[in-house]
Amino acid sequence: MRRAAEVEASVLLTGETGTGKSLAARIIHENSRRASGPFVVVNCAGVPESLFESELFGHERGAFTGATASREGLVEAASGGTLFLDEVGDLPVAQQSKLLTVLEERTVRRVGSVKPRPVELRVVSGTGADLNAALETGTFRRDLFHRLAVLRCCIPPLRERPEDALHLARRILRRLGRRYDVDELRLSPDGASLVESYPWPGNVRELAHALEAAVILARAPVLTADALRRAAQLE
Repeated sequence: MRRAAEVEASVLLTGETGTGKSLAARIIHENSRRASGPFVVVNCAGVPESLFESELFGHERGAFTGATASREGLVEAASGGTLFLDEVGDLPVAQQSKLLTVLEERTVRRVGSVKPRPVELRVVSGTGADLNAALETGTFRRDLFHRLAVLRCCIPPLRERPEDALHLARRILRRLGRRYDVDELRLSPDGASLVESYPWPGNVRELAHALEAAVILARAPVLTADALRRAAQLE
């Protein structure tokens, strides 16, 4: 990730759901020369097919029913910064072709316009899907894959890096302390042991939700192992 932040090459982040791909993308952006520029997230799994071009590339006034004003798309909004394509493996093949054209030409053409607009951005992608299998079945374009995956970074699940769990928990607790106005929010010794030993099948996302539930229900600045087990129903 440090090396990726130093260069402009596109990066593909892979790993299970909840491992922290979005956070990794933001860290790469914030440590790059583009840190002062925008960081724009596109949830590729959440953009309806009928709205794909309008959402990503923008549209001109009158381009379709309801287009009462011109609007820039997410790709154009990311110009000068980083575009993070989250869950890019879920992008339908038809949309993959349109995205590839934009990445190769570094221009976008808004829906209803004949004028291409230049975009200058860095692309980071993330997926929990098996893109190698998708390449074999033809559900993911090989040319787009190679465009997105100049550098590849696989983020291992939390169960394979238990030494990170406690560090992440402390970072999360600092954020939760500010959110819920709790001073010096921390784990007890047995709470810290539980965080390190539990496998966290839901990865960092599960850890964050467990800590937040414990903060809400325990109503105490020190979270014990029992408080975590009760709040998050850990087995």
